[in-house]
Amino acid sequence: MLSATFTLDPAFTVAPVSRRTFGSFVEHMGRCVYTGIYEPSHPTADADGFRRDVLELTRELGVSIVRYPGGNFVSGYRWEDGVGPVADRPVRRDLAWHSLETNEVGIDEFARWAGKAGVEIMYALNLGTRGVQEALDVQEYLNHPDRTRLAELRRANGSPEPYGVRMFCLGNELDGEWQTGHKTAQEYGRLAAETARAMRSAEPWLELVACGSSGSSMPTFAAWEAEVLELTYDAVDYISAHAYYEPLDGDLDSFLASAVDMDHVVDSVVATADSVGAKLKSRKRLKISFDEWNVWYQSRLEASRETEWRVAPRVIEDCYNVADAVVVGNLLISLLRHSDRVTAACQAQLVNVIAPIRTEPGGPAWRQTIFHPFALTARLARGEVLRVEPRGPVYETARYGEAPVIDAVATHDAESGEVTVFVVNRSRTEGVELTVALTGFGAGLRVAESWTLADDDLSAANTADQPDRVVPRPAESVAVDGGVLRATLPPVSWTAIRLAA
Repeated sequence: MLSATFTLDPAFTVAPVSRRTFGSFVEHMGRCVYTGIYEPSHPTADADGFRRDVLELTRELGVSIVRYPGGNFVSGYRWEDGVGPVADRPVRRDLAWHSLETNEVGIDEFARWAGKAGVEIMYALNLGTRGVQEALDVQEYLNHPDRTRLAELRRANGSPEPYGVRMFCLGNELDGEWQTGHKTAQEYGRLAAETARAMRSAEPWLELVACGSSGSSMPTFAAWEAEVLELTYDAVDYISAHAYYEPLDGDLDSFLASAVDMDHVVDSVVATADSVGAKLKSRKRLKISFDEWNVWYQSRLEASRETEWRVAPRVIEDCYNVADAVVVGNLLISLLRHSDRVTAACQAQLVNVIAPIRTEPGGPAWRQTIFHPFALTARLARGEVLRVEPRGPVYETARYGEAPVIDAVATHDAESGEVTVFVVNRSRTEGVELTVALTGFGAGLRVAESWTLADDDLSAANTADQPDRVVPRPAESVAVDGGVLRATLPPVSWTAIRLAA
């Protein structure tokens, strides 16, 4: 049995927990929308055609904000195709995912779904094949109250009140050669700055996100951010970050340490943004919108690519196992650890497509393994994020060198007095005895609830036939005594412990 320790003190904080950290992503891709959130013929469908079972799971998941409508899809999307009478809407080719888009669900339908789910909309604009005027048009349709042509069109389409969308992404992954409308950093930066300033002239309160690199493996990573931000720094509030992880070549040790790379991505983007700010002599501190992240078995993508033009094909419907769930829980630890700069994040995606929720057409909806650490973290993380500096063993990984066996973060809600600890054990073979000194919290803290996600079979997964094969279970050997929390962490595990006064 290995051992590790750290100290928690309410005086040492990082930043408040941002509810937007628990965002998700709905893209018109595969079955995320059609037979995902929307299936009028389903037994649970409501009057608007939305699956009530998926709505219930979305609320249980704790999602706060949803990025829509893409993703790669948005770079060829014409928003006006998705408004007005459904029978009159055109069917279009989606070049990003080689499928047909019926436009049966558009802005108005998605806004109704978002209202039912209780989530904020993060709207992504098409700056791939379109530009300033189209961005202003969709902004007018979404947010202008009345009298203008597009505001009156929205009213005629059944939505008299503006949607009040506050957060807009200025395009998607335009550094990628796969992106429709791929641009150089200079081309994109100028367009994004022009679009941002035009939109702010109508609504100064908007929160705007410039496209960062598509991933840290891009040859232009950091250089792209630097060039784009020199053109957009004063016009935007966020720079985006994207990252996906999978166990390449069976390298589970490196995969379990994926959060090491997420930490690197955040730290690199922050350093680049702050360097540009210093060069421009700006007092502004840019934030990060980590608006695409997840475990994604991208190595399987080529084999699953569509060759025919079909509506809502089955695309990247990864089935997640125990190890995947532990990594997702660890990535949430990384995001919370950087709450001073990462104040929005979207797990990609919500339903069916690399998602925590799976469905079958006409059939059940169920929670994938990765659903559980997200839902518990979203429910339990409250108040301020505390600084955590674990001391414990390390292990060697092929991709990241030495990595800590345990990784952790904690939150403290001063109003209720509650403290929550989130911790992973990355060791494949050894349990860990964890000791946490609760300095400065006073006497009387007790274990209110504790959950561990672990299994002897790391490949175990949830399916339509066995939807609860993998679930968090009450953690064993967790206690507080004399101001010290002690817990036993099984190998390859994610654990959440809530302490109450």
